Amino acid sequence: MENYAAPHSGNGLTSLKAAGARLADHGAMKAEHGHSREEIARRLQGSRKEGRLRDAVYGGIDGAVTTFAIAAGVEGAGFNSSVIIALGIANVLADGFSMAAANYLGTKADLDDRRRLYRVEQSHIRDYPEGEREELRQILQELGLSGGVLEGAVKAVAAKPEKWISLMLASEYGLGPAEPNPVAAALTTFLAFMLAGIVPLLPFILGLPDPFLLASAATGLVFFAIGASKSIWSLSPWWISGLETLLIGSCAAALAYGAGSLFRG
Repeated sequence: MENYAAPHSGNGLTSLKAAGARLADHGAMKAEHGHSREEIARRLQGSRKEGRLRDAVYGGIDGAVTTFAIAAGVEGAGFNSSVIIALGIANVLADGFSMAAANYLGTKADLDDRRRLYRVEQSHIRDYPEGEREELRQILQELGLSGGVLEGAVKAVAAKPEKWISLMLASEYGLGPAEPNPVAAALTTFLAFMLAGIVPLLPFILGLPDPFLLASAATGLVFFAIGASKSIWSLSPWWISGLETLLIGSCAAALAYGAGSLFRG
């Protein structure tokens, strides 16, 4: 176990802070997941299901950015709130559907390619069994197996064609165990786009005072929340991830407001 005691030499406060940071990192790593038999089984089973994080972040950020950019551009041009509402709702529906459709087609292409490669490996195992067994042997050899253990592993994996093909897909083509789900990807993108995209419009729809100021603040919170939430799956602290997303969204809004200002009467 790592020693977290502060050294006797040097700055004591600095040493204590460093030791505390190491201890916090160690604790965070320990808390990532459990290692009981049941926890391991659940985690490995879950790894075969495709996550929706990418689709949600993709749709949410684009929904908030594009809708607020429209509001900022129209506000910069000096038009009234009804124009912002009309263009904003049109954007939420049309652009949200467009993004969902694009994500569906892209994910479907990935799925089709995966199934094609699966059939290629399936036919290779049927037509060239010895060559595929040698390929399997070399893959397992790269993982550190040798001798009788290696031959036993080759025999065991080759006895289960589906597991064999899955291993080949991962090792040869870098494909994960989960099949892409185009419908789920599209729906997640569309819903995230709708939920985040409607936020900049709410102050205008509800007729609140200073709607653009409220829309700016609310959209900023959405940017920050999306960035902070995705830090759960990254190494960045939540506040850095949140500020990064907020900065990107703010730049897009500033560009749109500046462009709209050029047309102010």
